[in-house]
Amino acid sequence: MPASPSTARAINDRLALRLLQQEGPLTAGQLKQLTGLSRPTVADLVERLTAAGLIAVVGESGEQRRGPNARLYGIVADLAHLAALDVRTEGVSVVVTDLVGSVLAEASVPIGDEAGTGSAVEQAVTLVERTAKEAGADRLHTVGIGAPGLIDPATGELRDSSGLPEWHRRLVAALDDRLVARVLVENETNLAALAEQRAGAARDRDTFVLLWLGHGIGAAVVLDGTLRRGASGGTGEIGFLPVPGTSGLPSATDCDGGFHSLAGAAAIVELAGRYGVVASPEPHEPHAASLVRTAVNARGRATRCLDFLDALADRVAIGAASVIAVLDPGCVVLAGEIGQAGGEALAGRVQERLARMSPLPTEVRASSLGGGAVLRGALLMARERAQDELFGPPER
Repeated sequence: MPASPSTARAINDRLALRLLQQEGPLTAGQLKQLTGLSRPTVADLVERLTAAGLIAVVGESGEQRRGPNARLYGIVADLAHLAALDVRTEGVSVVVTDLVGSVLAEASVPIGDEAGTGSAVEQAVTLVERTAKEAGADRLHTVGIGAPGLIDPATGELRDSSGLPEWHRRLVAALDDRLVARVLVENETNLAALAEQRAGAARDRDTFVLLWLGHGIGAAVVLDGTLRRGASGGTGEIGFLPVPGTSGLPSATDCDGGFHSLAGAAAIVELAGRYGVVASPEPHEPHAASLVRTAVNARGRATRCLDFLDALADRVAIGAASVIAVLDPGCVVLAGEIGQAGGEALAGRVQERLARMSPLPTEVRASSLGGGAVLRGALLMARERAQDELFGPPER
């Protein structure tokens, strides 16, 4: 059944807006070429979107400096302001942008173990409010939050899976109360995968697994271009994966004895000690990441540093091999503070081991977004939700 004229207009409008978001400002001629629509149809949608306040003339084309055909149309950037938060055990980072993703202000605040729940929440909320004010945003349209823990697929709420601070869960409710904005929360590893898929190491992959190596261990699974969360939102909780080489088995409430005990931050610090690797941490850098970075950058690549990296790769490969055997993703991206510190040196070692352990060909890549992956993913989540509301639902 053919689409009605109103439905066709809505589909064309959304297509044009998506192209303007992805490509930046375009002329009417470029929109015609990219959409395949007729010149009159493009002229109508440009007039319609301009009248609705969604797009505006933002300049002229470098090729045609005169007349209507030279006009460059772009999304009205200040139509909405967005915020993204990266919530960690030790603090919060926030960035505020306009609707096209231009960064207007950013800040972070450390939150120590001694801070009570109420104090920690207040520090985080105040940081968001102050950063929004510095960005010139009278109000935020949508706020995206990346945090450790499980996200309940039915309610969208953050659930604790590994003894996270109470203030993490309280923060979402506090932002809902204080801000006139839509507040969204997603697991940090899932957001890192979203960012790597759109603008990082997995840009050319529809199917891949992102392995998060940080204070804890996690994975994000993208199959056929779609992030998979599982029946309870627990896809990727591989810290609980039973593996050889630990002192026991994990339980439903404690991942000790699972993959976390083999490749989590505490285990890596202990492993480095065995090989005599020491490091002076950079400001705000976790100790485990400092040790891995030191080993990678060691002059002459001292034997003890090489041996440490080999032993670490052995451990990471054990967990990755289990995921590969079930999902056959073809690509694994190493992310998180430790994955970032290990870079290509660690990724290459893990790939070599997987080639010996598994018959399934798997490329292992280092994250190309580093420490900004979670913030970027949270911003992408916020921007997509804001666009759905402002531009209308995506075409099907």
